[in-house]
Amino acid sequence: MKRWLHHHRYALRVALRRLRLHPFSSLANIVVIALMLAVPILGAAVLQSSQPLARQLAVAPELTLFLTPGTSADQQQALLKRLQDQAGDKISDARLLPRDQAMAQLRADPAWAQALDALADNPLPDALIVTLKDSDAPAQQARALADTWRQWPGVDHVQLDSEWVRRLESLLSFVRVGLGLLAIAVIVVVLATVFNTVRLQALTQREEIAVARLVGATESFVRRPFLYLGALTGLAASLLALLLAWLAMAPLNTLLGHFAQSYGIDWSLHLPAAPDLLLSGILIILLGAIAARLSVTRHTQF
Repeated sequence: MKRWLHHHRYALRVALRRLRLHPFSSLANIVVIALMLAVPILGAAVLQSSQPLARQLAVAPELTLFLTPGTSADQQQALLKRLQDQAGDKISDARLLPRDQAMAQLRADPAWAQALDALADNPLPDALIVTLKDSDAPAQQARALADTWRQWPGVDHVQLDSEWVRRLESLLSFVRVGLGLLAIAVIVVVLATVFNTVRLQALTQREEIAVARLVGATESFVRRPFLYLGALTGLAASLLALLLAWLAMAPLNTLLGHFAQSYGIDWSLHLPAAPDLLLSGILIILLGAIAARLSVTRHTQF
């Protein structure tokens, strides 16, 4: 056990020494990886911060069922009761809006009053206003209910008044896919950067490796410092990326604060949860070690 620990301490010291011997190239590689990592961190922060924002922007989706002209008051009440009986677990509120009441509400708006005075009769239909409960997929639920209610007798047209929900869900889905593609790009950059760094290090240490083999060094002994070099590069890049993302939060939150105030909402960015950041950092460290292993295996065969 002591021998194993001694070998790993030695490999770690060698890796740190090699980083110090080439400070500028090592720093350049770390900065490149860190910049690539900072972008998905900020993207994840935007995505997570947008989830509660979606709940603040508007209440649950609302549907308007325009009734067929000539529908009697009893039929309207029957439709309202049918809604409550068949979809009561999905409905937060359902109310009847008579055409006369709808006209009175429009007349109360000065922008509509003069235009409505020119009408000889009330052209508005009776309507049922249905507010849905919050759910994980409000847009899909609203569309499914609207398709069902369109088939009911007495319902002339169903209008989804919260179309923004579908657009917001589509936008968030697009962001998720974009972050996934960006994560793949980050993995490629980490592998390529560490692979090239270790390749250059292996070629630079070519004579030292040959001498070590002559005196009986095993392949594991030769490769271990390079694995630590890749892992340390990943660790340093992860910490620097976290620092850059944290520094970027202040100006971004200032801009978002002005934007959010204009809409009367509370929106600010926060870094992803600590377990998510820790898991991502461990993944980058492992990727650095894997890239180093692939590179040193290929370029120390001499």
